[in-house]
This record gives sequence, C-alpha cells and structure tokens, in this order.
Amino acid sequence: MKGAVIGGTGCQSFLPPGVRERIVQSRYGEVLLYEDDDIVYLLRHRLGHTVPPHLINYRAHIDALRIAGIRRIVAIYAVGSITESLKPGTAGVLGQFVDLAGNRENTFYSEPGQSFRHTPMDEPYSPTLSRTLIEEGKGRGLTLARDLTYVCTNGPRLETPAEIAMYRTLGCDVVGMTAGTETSLACEAGIEFAGIAYSINWAAGVGGSQVSFIQDHEIDHLTGALTNLARNTLLSI
Repeated sequence: MKGAVIGGTGCQSFLPPGVRERIVQSRYGEVLLYEDDDIVYLLRHRLGHTVPPHLINYRAHIDALRIAGIRRIVAIYAVGSITESLKPGTAGVLGQFVDLAGNRENTFYSEPGQSFRHTPMDEPYSPTLSRTLIEEGKGRGLTLARDLTYVCTNGPRLETPAEIAMYRTLGCDVVGMTAGTETSLACEAGIEFAGIAYSINWAAGVGGSQVSFIQDHEIDHLTGALTNLARNTLLSI
C-alpha cells in the first residue's frame, strides 16, 4: 500500500531524485503528484511556492490522493511557535487542532441534497502513525515533541500579537495556515493522517520581540530530515 507525504513551505526541494510526475483528475480539479515505487509526494503550494494557503485546492488534493489509492498520509507543516512546547528549529507531531480559517472549502459535503455523515474528530491525527513517527525519530537521533495543538488561520498574512495571545489562552502551541483544512478533509475521506510541525519562528509578540525566522539552511536540513522520517514511517507500517 502506498503512502503519501505532503509538504509546503520550505519543502520545495524535498522531492527525491527519480520521481515520476502523475496528473490525477479529481472531482475538484487536476492535481500534479510525484511518485516513486513506494511513496507519493504532493507539494501543496506547487513548485515555486506560487499558491497561497487560502487559495489551495485542498479538496482536489485529498480527493486525488484518495483516487491514487492512498490510505495513509504524513503531512509536514512550517509553523510559528506560541508556547515552549515547540521552539524554533525543532519539530513535533500534532495531536489536536483549532480551525479558525475561513472562506475556503473544508468539507466534501457541500451539495444541497447530498447524503452526508458527521465525521468524528476525537483523534484527528492517527495515534499509530504519530507513535511510529516518534519511535522512528528516536532511532534517527531526532526528538519530536508530542501532542501539539495547532491553530489554523486563513493567511497569507501573519498574525498580530493580540491574536497570538488569544490563541495561547485557547491552549494552542503552534500556528499555521493549512493543517486544519487538510486534516478535516483527510478524516472525511477516511485516510489515516498524521501531521509533523517544524517551527521556523516565534509567533508575533512571543518573547517580546518581532518575528525572527530561522535560517534557510536550517529549514532545508529540517525538511530533509522530516521527509525521510515520514517516508520511512509510511514504509514501516
């Protein structure tokens, strides 16, 4: 069974050599996938990082992966850190999310008269995949934070210090612009899903300083390590 890795900001170079391009026509549009004999890769912002988070065709992405026979996904997210649970330059697995994004399609049940079901979200992220990611990470000398809570904003603008202060009171550890939508759709599609967050900066107002991003070479190192981790995790299950 093939698994899929989804990457976004900082993941433009995460495709391994020798992947083949595959175009999948979903119900919601055409999607370009990259695949080798074992794993399918999807760049959520496309090559060149040209599609902002609020304009991503999330339904097409998840539907295309479903059509391609994917039953397990590990998604990689660049985030800003709200709490000490995840410091810039480190990574962890998601446990919960708060979805505050708007003006985007976040369900497959959008047609009047269409039959639908309520999707349980007690465990939006697969405990099995998340646990395996942590165990695989230990074997590679990579310590991952556990059970992070992600708040999903609309973007593409960054957040104000006041908004970040509010998110902290809600119990959120990290902030990003894509995971809430992807996670909801994957759960509706019945695809086992796990999320890895890596922090590229403290969120606005945290520590009393302006946003300061980690260096590009640090991002490249992290995304490379996390892509390999995701791949090996999917192959090990």
